[in-house]
Amino acid sequence: MLESIIKETAENATASVIWLHGLGSDAQHFADKVPKLGLPHNATIRFIFPDAPIKPIKAYKGKKMQAWCDLFLMADGVSFDLENPDIKGIEESSKLISEIIDAEIEKGIKSENIFLVGFSQGVVVAMHTALFYPKKLAGVACLSSHYPITNAIPLNGINAKLPIFFGHGTHDEVVPESLSEKTYEFFKSNGNPVERHTYHNMWHTVCLEELKTLGGWIVKFLHSPLCQTA
Repeated sequence: MLESIIKETAENATASVIWLHGLGSDAQHFADKVPKLGLPHNATIRFIFPDAPIKPIKAYKGKKMQAWCDLFLMADGVSFDLENPDIKGIEESSKLISEIIDAEIEKGIKSENIFLVGFSQGVVVAMHTALFYPKKLAGVACLSSHYPITNAIPLNGINAKLPIFFGHGTHDEVVPESLSEKTYEFFKSNGNPVERHTYHNMWHTVCLEELKTLGGWIVKFLHSPLCQTA
């Protein structure tokens, strides 16, 4: 099991949010963001922030860092190759996140009250895990990233129509906004309940407005009355 930081809004959680950080970051990066989500006072949610495994990254000449999968460069040797991902690495990390989901279910959390949230590279693994997990999940949030293998997968599992939240900055210098829009359009055409929010002048990060919107989206798709606004 991956080492994780746990934050709970109440002692007896009825829902879980598993939040994956980006490349070279760690669990602590988003662990302090929970209060900024603006959740209702009676929310009973467990937030889990796992640390990614340490891997050598080809785009950084083999430098080891916390990463969910490898990252490659384009032929120019400068630009990141964002549309040809490390499939093996994604699947390996997806299994680790599935283990966390399994553990939450064993603790009594209903699978349909479990959300996945990803930022940047964490999105790819969050999306992949959610789409292929064998039990119904609540939804997945895609922050400042995209899902590059949409056309290569059969969307016929129990989570094929999963609700998806997209948030992206208009000035993102790492993952172009157009890639997020492309992923959004794909899942919209697939019939998924999707929301897409863009934030003016925001770079490759998150902002308070985005976090509050995400918090509202999470509450909207929870299936426990204890988590709803009183």
